[in-house]
This record gives sequence, structure tokens and C-alpha cells, in this order.
Amino acid sequence: MIKRTIKFLAIFLAIIIIILAIIFCYYFVGAAPVQRNITWGVDFSQMQAQTLGLNWKDAYSAIINDLGVKNIKLHTQWDWLEGSKDTYYFNDTDWQLEQANEKGVKIIYVVGMKSGRWPECHIPKWASNLDEDAQKTAILDYIKAVVLRYKDNQAITYWQVENEPFFNFGDCPNWYYKNDDFLKTEVATVKALDPTRKIIVSDTGEYSSWFGAAKIGDIVGTTMYREAWTSITESFGFYFHSVFSPVFYSRKALIINRIFGKDVICIELQAEPWVSGFLSKAPVNVQLKTMNPEIFNENVKFAKDSGLNKFYFWGVEWWYWMKTTKNQPAIWEEAKQLFQLN
Repeated sequence: MIKRTIKFLAIFLAIIIIILAIIFCYYFVGAAPVQRNITWGVDFSQMQAQTLGLNWKDAYSAIINDLGVKNIKLHTQWDWLEGSKDTYYFNDTDWQLEQANEKGVKIIYVVGMKSGRWPECHIPKWASNLDEDAQKTAILDYIKAVVLRYKDNQAITYWQVENEPFFNFGDCPNWYYKNDDFLKTEVATVKALDPTRKIIVSDTGEYSSWFGAAKIGDIVGTTMYREAWTSITESFGFYFHSVFSPVFYSRKALIINRIFGKDVICIELQAEPWVSGFLSKAPVNVQLKTMNPEIFNENVKFAKDSGLNKFYFWGVEWWYWMKTTKNQPAIWEEAKQLFQLN
């Protein structure tokens, strides 16, 4: 009896090891297909530009006219657009889209409560103390106002509903991550108002299967972050380099395409430092530990090797800040060469 048990356990363990070896080889061994036509874009946040002390219009204009960017993922925050209930301030967003139209720039417009940049969920003060149902109603009203205003704008190619809504990161209401029911309602609301455009739903590139995003969105947006600061406490932590290989993303995208028939694009490719606390308050020498021209070029190569064909750089506001306030234009100039080939 003991021998049979030992034999059974040995066979079971061998099967587990074989399965793990197959999974490891699938995600980490080999090379992704080479993409001949890669589209490069940037993420832009007016809030982030102003947090860095920049003239955000000058920064945005330089991104289009000097850097030569033709694809922008536009992060707009609910609390900036609806600071008072039912009172919307669209002037700045109107201007950004007007510039895009004039220059032939294609826009991904992020709409929802969690729209990127800390604290991730951008709730107006007037809505912060509402109960769950009231907050959800307010968010849907905000989404309707945005989509109705801009659905005829030719610069917008895709809507992105929320930003990494499955990734529990940021200062968000307790109800936000309970399930995906509200996300489905948001997506259905946008589709009902604008059935002409596909909707992107995004998820973390490293810590998710992307199945949730693929079930709800028309396109899966993913992220690529390779250098990070991991906080243990508010004052203590360590730097972390991603262990994932380029083919990891390609193989995951292949699964999504085979099962759901959905494309995967990278809507955030790390191109700014990851530091403890706010970026603008970190010393430049600390910033350069997790992003500098060498790391930038390594990340570009990593992206090219991943098998995906569309990437949006996260950090263009920081490039401009380094160029104009620190006299360090190296990454800006490196990126400019890349966009000239776009």
C-alpha cells in the first residue's frame, strides 16, 4: 500500500513538473514573430504636465510639432472636467482635439473614473462622499456628456473605458474592484452612444491573463513596465527589474486572439522613471536609475521583440520636462528619430 502511494505521488509530481515545464517554455522560450510595421505613440496627461510645472499647451504642441507624434492616448480626468456637478469644463480638451485634427493626429480617448496617473481614480470632491449607486450614476452621466460631445470628432479613433480596471492599484472606492458588472455597463453605455468606434479595455501586462479585458472590450490594451520601485513601507522599498521576456507578451496575445478574436496593443510602454513618491519631487539622479537613454533604448528593443505592433510611450511629459528644465534632451531626441520612421 505504501509503495503504491509513493508511486502515485511520484507520477503525480512528475506530471506537475512536466506541466510547469511546458507552461514555462511556452511563455519564456523562443522568439516572437517580427513585426515590420510598428506604430509608435505617446500617452499625454495635461494634469501630469502641470504637475511637473510645465506649460501644458507648449508641451502638447511640441509633442506634435517637434517630436512628430501622430498617435496620442489622451488621459482626461473626471475631477478636472466636472469640478462641480453638471458643470463641465471642456475648453482644454477641445483645444487638444482641435490640434490633433489640424495635424492629423489619431487619438485614443480615455473616459471613466479610473483614467490613469495618481491617484488613478479621479473623483470630484462633490462626488467623493456619495454612496455606491450615486457614484455609479454620476460616472455614467459624465461618460455620456463626454461621448455625446466628442463622438463626431474625427481625431478620435478609439474610446478606452477606464484604465486597468482589473488591476487593484490606486486610491479608488471600495466597490470598484468587486466585479466587472459596472465596467460592462460603462462599455455598453459608450457603445449605445457611439456604435461606430471600437472600445479598448486595458489590463496590467505582467500580472493578468487579459481574459477579463478581452471578454468586455473590442481591443485589449496592455502595459510593459520593466523597471519599478517596490514599496515595503512609506519610507522603505527596493528597485525591481521585470523577469518577463518579450515572447511572454506575444504568447499571451496569441491566446487572446485564438480564444476571443481580439487584437492586443500596448497602451503604456514605460519611458519615465518609477520612483518612491511623486516624480517631480525625486532628485534627477534618482530618476535616472529607472529611466535614462540606455534603458529607453532597451525598452524600445524589448517592445520590438515582443511581437506586438502598436505601442504608446508612458512618460512624454517627463521627456519634455527633462529637455526644457534640466537641459537633458537625450530621450526626446532618441524618440524623435523613432517617430520620424513612424
